[in-house]
Amino acid sequence: MTTVLLIGASRGIGFELARQYTEAGARVIATARSDEGLARLKALGAETLRLDVANPASNTSLAWQLDGEKIDLAIYVAGAMDRASASTPPTRDSFDAVMHTNVMGAMQVIPQIVPMVQEAQGVIACISSIMGSLQETTSGNAALYRVSKAALNMVVRCTQAEQPGITVLAIHPGWVQTDMGGAAAPLTPEHSASSLRQTLSQVLEQRDPKHRGAFLNHDGQPLPW
Repeated sequence: MTTVLLIGASRGIGFELARQYTEAGARVIATARSDEGLARLKALGAETLRLDVANPASNTSLAWQLDGEKIDLAIYVAGAMDRASASTPPTRDSFDAVMHTNVMGAMQVIPQIVPMVQEAQGVIACISSIMGSLQETTSGNAALYRVSKAALNMVVRCTQAEQPGITVLAIHPGWVQTDMGGAAAPLTPEHSASSLRQTLSQVLEQRDPKHRGAFLNHDGQPLPW
């Protein structure tokens, strides 16, 4: 049975991934920071852990909560959005909220789960965004979010450089109808999660070196950095 760890799965794409992986027969370990989020995940049949990736004290507890686990696939889904354009300087609070969740959380969580993924020669996937692509940037909207996702992509590259025995990648879920993506987005959470699952399943099965340190679209196509 495949063991899947979902970091930040109480809503949106993370919750839908938890639902689909559970229904497909995987063993799902999912994190949330609130009682409500944990209860929703438990109702799906997932094993749950309390974690607030924006809180360093909370992050330090992850390794012992997962002690002895062997993880085939770990997905860092947690994310925060700020929609202000580049012409609007971010406040300290908005900067901290976005960067702590999107970047610091990943940098604190990933090193703790690497040994467990190594046991399975598995995959760590970070939910990034095409908005973090330097080459594809033609707008300054949501500038802080863009900066955070570009930084998250570098976390992926740095981690992969130090961990050649596993696959670490960034993956864009598409523009999705979630609280973050909005109602105008073309993809439903169900469609995005299904496509992500198919791509990550192929990555797991193939264990192709080309996927190491890659930046992929949800459908598996490579994206420009």
